[in-house]
Amino acid sequence: MGRLRVLIVDDDQRVRENLAAYLEDEGMQVSDVASGEEAVTLLSSGARFDVCVMDMRLAGMDGNDSIRAVHAMAPGLEFLIHTGSAAYSPPADVKGLGLDRDRVFFKPLQDMGPLAQAIQDLADRCGLTDGPR
Repeated sequence: MGRLRVLIVDDDQRVRENLAAYLEDEGMQVSDVASGEEAVTLLSSGARFDVCVMDMRLAGMDGNDSIRAVHAMAPGLEFLIHTGSAAYSPPADVKGLGLDRDRVFFKPLQDMGPLAQAIQDLADRCGLTDGPR
């Protein structure tokens, strides 16, 4: 199986760049966009991903609406949330997609290792990889 394909959706360019660099060093294939609308456009163009790391506070479509829209286009895509909103808790319909508190990571991350490991663990559990890399 090929490299794990990860989509990062975050309006902060520094966050996208740093997270992408870290995940690429972990052997993942990473694309990043600044908004939910850009994520929808990217998926509409035929791009495919295994895991999406979604920010919640986005201009236009917020993270929850973006997850709903992206999930409708790619039902097999798994999500992790990376947010600066300390009080964030997924709404019921988003929880229904498997997004519980274990898939929520709060900014700023002092160590990106746990997020990278969560992506890998999620991919392994969902059969998106051949096992640990």
